[in-house]
Amino acid sequence: MNKTKLILLVVLIFIYSCNNEKKNIAIDETSKPNVLFIAVDDLNNWITPIDAFSNAKTPNFDRLAAIGVTFSNAHVQAPLCGPSRASLMTGLRPSTTGIYGMTPDNKIRREGNPATKDITFLPEYFEQNGYHTMGIGKLFHIHAPDSVFQESGGRVKGFGPYPEKRFVWDGFGKGIKGIHGRTSTDWGAFPESDTLMPDHQSVDWVVERLNREYTKPFFMGLGFLRVHVPLYVPQKWFDLYPLEAIETPPYKSDDLNDIPNVGLQINDLPMMPSTEWAIETGEWKKIVQAYLACMSYVDYELGRVLDALENSKYADNTIVVLWSDHGYRLGEKGTFAKHALWETATKAPLLFAAPNLPKGKKIDAPVEMLSIYPTLLELSNLPAYKENEGVSLVSMMQNNEGSIIHTLLPHMV
Repeated sequence: MNKTKLILLVVLIFIYSCNNEKKNIAIDETSKPNVLFIAVDDLNNWITPIDAFSNAKTPNFDRLAAIGVTFSNAHVQAPLCGPSRASLMTGLRPSTTGIYGMTPDNKIRREGNPATKDITFLPEYFEQNGYHTMGIGKLFHIHAPDSVFQESGGRVKGFGPYPEKRFVWDGFGKGIKGIHGRTSTDWGAFPESDTLMPDHQSVDWVVERLNREYTKPFFMGLGFLRVHVPLYVPQKWFDLYPLEAIETPPYKSDDLNDIPNVGLQINDLPMMPSTEWAIETGEWKKIVQAYLACMSYVDYELGRVLDALENSKYADNTIVVLWSDHGYRLGEKGTFAKHALWETATKAPLLFAAPNLPKGKKIDAPVEMLSIYPTLLELSNLPAYKENEGVSLVSMMQNNEGSIIHTLLPHMV
């Protein structure tokens, strides 16, 4: 072989090696699991895989539970949307960040807060590790801080659609205007069609993206607005729950008699309906009916997402996590609200499904939503993020390894 042919052969081998290396890198990237990250606003544990309250009809929550792991005793870091979501997305406790109220998305991470000024939000951590990130709907308190998602579908403002006039509740109750604010609380059948619901449009966005081709693994966030008040969904969802068959939660009229004054002040939400008012007016079962109807509507939209995932090329390599930012009281302890430290407000559904997790498993040990961030990293074979204050749940799900109650106790001060 002459010198010219030898050089040409070396060049061809080099080119082939480079192309093959690029192909291997692409394969490694696309073999990483995708993540479908689903948030449901104000969802308590009434779904069928957990409490199955009042003959709840949520077959798609059952469907997700059947292919993964359900936590029946998961607790939020704060029983309020803003701080709960800020905690989950930063991986930090409210006691670390000082975020206990409705901090705007763009002010969670700021120079004035030493705990958060350099924090990496959950979607950003996946982007830094080679993922394409997308999100739509309510994921942080509003939607997301600017530029957190590489591809954002935004969020429809408010919790509509709304009728011209409220059906039942004026939003002020016995509250003092300018002091107590106005709640969106109301209930009734509206609008006429599912397609008019913002959540339906968000699912359309997700379904379309599940049919796309990606050169990287993806992290896709979907934030449902329901079952947040107002409890409005089309009539067909109300029809699933005849009023005569509705159960109401346990209630004692003297249940707050042993609560200290500071606890009563925290519980006092005069703009919300009281249980006594709901009993006297005959609205209690109607409120419960509306909440159940909203749950079944969200279940339907969840089914559309699961259908799209199962029919996509990503079905066998996608982690699904579904969570809520807190529970919701529907007459327990005298009112209809979240803001409380009773378990009806702190407990919320948490479900994981992944290729390397058991199917149809239910865990009753207490866990915390703060564990979502480190759990997703471990399931995705990504390096742990040193700032995370939560503990991964992978060992518990795979091997029944203990309860993480010991990790909660040091923080209960």
